[in-house]
Amino acid sequence: MAEQGVKLDQIKFCCSICLDLLKHPVSIPCGHNYCSRCIEEYWNQDYQRGTFSCPQCRQMFFPRPVLRKNTMLAEVMESLKTPVFIAVPPDQCYAGPGDVACDSCTERQLKAVKTCLQCLVSYCDTHLQLHYQSPALKEHKLVKASSKIQKNICSHHNEVRRVFCRTDQQCICSLCSVEEHKGHDTISAAAERIERQKELHTSQQNIQQRIQEREKDVKVLHQEAESINHSADRAVDVSDTVFTELNSSIDKKQSEVRELIRDQQKRKVSRVEEQRKRVKQEVTDLRRRHAELDQLSHTEDHIHFLDGYTSLSRLCESTHPVNSNVRPLRYFEDVTVAVSKVRDKLEGILKEEGANVSDAVNRVDVLLSTPEPKTRAEFLKYSCPITLDPNTAEQQLSLSKGNRKATKVYKGPSHPYHPERFTEWHQVLSREGLTGRCYWEVDWSGYSTEIAVAYKDIGRTGKYCDCQFGYNDKSWSLRCYNGYYCFRHGNIDHKINGPVSFRVGVYLDHSAGTLAFYDVSNTVTLLHRVQTTFTQPLHPGFVVRSFDNTVELCDLKYIARP
Repeated sequence: MAEQGVKLDQIKFCCSICLDLLKHPVSIPCGHNYCSRCIEEYWNQDYQRGTFSCPQCRQMFFPRPVLRKNTMLAEVMESLKTPVFIAVPPDQCYAGPGDVACDSCTERQLKAVKTCLQCLVSYCDTHLQLHYQSPALKEHKLVKASSKIQKNICSHHNEVRRVFCRTDQQCICSLCSVEEHKGHDTISAAAERIERQKELHTSQQNIQQRIQEREKDVKVLHQEAESINHSADRAVDVSDTVFTELNSSIDKKQSEVRELIRDQQKRKVSRVEEQRKRVKQEVTDLRRRHAELDQLSHTEDHIHFLDGYTSLSRLCESTHPVNSNVRPLRYFEDVTVAVSKVRDKLEGILKEEGANVSDAVNRVDVLLSTPEPKTRAEFLKYSCPITLDPNTAEQQLSLSKGNRKATKVYKGPSHPYHPERFTEWHQVLSREGLTGRCYWEVDWSGYSTEIAVAYKDIGRTGKYCDCQFGYNDKSWSLRCYNGYYCFRHGNIDHKINGPVSFRVGVYLDHSAGTLAFYDVSNTVTLLHRVQTTFTQPLHPGFVVRSFDNTVELCDLKYIARP
């Protein structure tokens, strides 16, 4: 026990840098003692930074202190003849790549186990003992060794950043709070951490709630996927059955037609063969009579000639003459034409009804959809660039600001002829056909205007029901007056009361069949919503009714988003 006590006394006289007994001990202004060579080398490393600190308490000195020999410690060191080395405990190891090294080791650095948030230094087990033994250091906050601790030092004043500036939302040191951040709303970093911890807890709860909601959505979507697979498998089975039955009916009809043709072929060929045999027999008889007449013509007996000729001339007359007049016949060509007509009709039916089947397949949708935006910031995420098409503008409409603004003028700009141009109404359509999710905003002025969307194949000439926005099933229009709104589609009006806004937002979810108009002058207020099925891309359009009326597509990228 006595030996252990002596050893403990010797440890107290060890240099905290080299871990050996003090050699030529010197004292620095804070009162700590080091080997003269150790502290000189330590400060030489800090020379470029122009600052000098104590390796133990981190007190800063400027200028570099003058080292003075500690005479009393030098005499004590002389009395200790045998130097004491502190061996590295077996549970410690030297710092390797990726490890945090001890900042107090001067030779080969050991792996640090703790980092002091006050000293901003990482220590191995040996150099950490001073924090456990010294009353002044026991209050320091020790955390797991970290290589990022230097980020807590202010780069301007080389002090620990213990203050939080709420004005600039950043951590600063005490000198920053009286210089660059003077007059700002500041608080200790610890106090701000408590407040932010509460917010963090609330955020965690919100995220956890969203996780639970999304997990429910995942379950519902999984069930939806299974339902889709089941429905698709059933549809494939039914379609296979239908087409198999159809093919069977066609094969049956094909067999019936083939058999009918072959039966008719046999009957007609049989009749022709019978007639052919009769004609052949008649030819044989005629040849025989021809020979008899030839023989009679050479006889010299006049009486025999006259008797024979009278008899043979009667036999040459045919009692059943055969019609030998050959005429062109079509035979079974009419059957070929009839079958071809059946084929054409079937192909037409398959093409027409097949398109309906394809449309039915394309209309299949899942149960869940992305929630519709609620705030203007959420709407702006779907903003899209839109420009007006000069080829559609009516003669009295003038386009400006990069084809984003439309104005009615007394003398038209003499647009050249174009098949896409409106000729009866003061209207214009956009170049872009929109699908998916889109959002745009419109500024207007004057007595009234119309903000619309339409299919590209809407009429360009003719009566109002053919081509004017809102009067047909190919366009949807919101007419804005000074005192109210009026929505029109298919020539059916829907009046909307309320204060009129000179900035209107339009939201389109093409696949969901949603079209909505909003008052966005102050807050986002729904004016009118349409729920339908869109079969073509939609083109935004305007009606400019009077000479004091202007309509302009807003450039949303220059609008301050809330």
